[in-house]
Amino acid sequence: MNTDATMAAAAASTFTANDLKGRYATALYELAEEERSLNEVMVEVENLLKIINESELLKDVLNNPSFDTAQSREIVVGTLKQVGFSQLLQNFVGVIANNRRLASLKAILLAFFALVNLRRGLVTAEVITAHPLTDIQRAQLKDRLTQAGYNKVNLLERIDTKLLGGFVIRIGAQLYDASLKSRLNRLHNVMKGAA
Repeated sequence: MNTDATMAAAAASTFTANDLKGRYATALYELAEEERSLNEVMVEVENLLKIINESELLKDVLNNPSFDTAQSREIVVGTLKQVGFSQLLQNFVGVIANNRRLASLKAILLAFFALVNLRRGLVTAEVITAHPLTDIQRAQLKDRLTQAGYNKVNLLERIDTKLLGGFVIRIGAQLYDASLKSRLNRLHNVMKGAA
């Protein structure tokens, strides 16, 4: 999975099967598995997320409730057909459009990636650093996370220059903050308490 898909997985890192996006994501996952095309559907979902992010028309259709259902469905499914998406994904998005859930399409696609990761035992670790990680640092970090019990780790890297140095790692609800900014804040609070 490339960085866009990794971002999608991280954005939906908490998968809930009982909410709207979880039910649709589960339906897509089971349909893709039944047709033995899960990997192909993953690639298509990733591409669809890119198209949604880049197309002003699709953004407008997904976020504007003034479009009528048939018109929205025609635009979205027509785009999928034109780009060459599989019938499975065209039908799936068509059902979402018919059910007036296009506003939730992106969240559903993100939940799909979260479900795939969950079923495959893959954990997404969001790593925030002040500077890009080198290949050696990336390998060392993955090794440390493996030692900590995370067998399959997918790193989502983000740069935040406000950290000054160090890193912050978020895995699900767990947060490990080893940033220079955080250390300076703790030192500042200790010094204020001593005064």
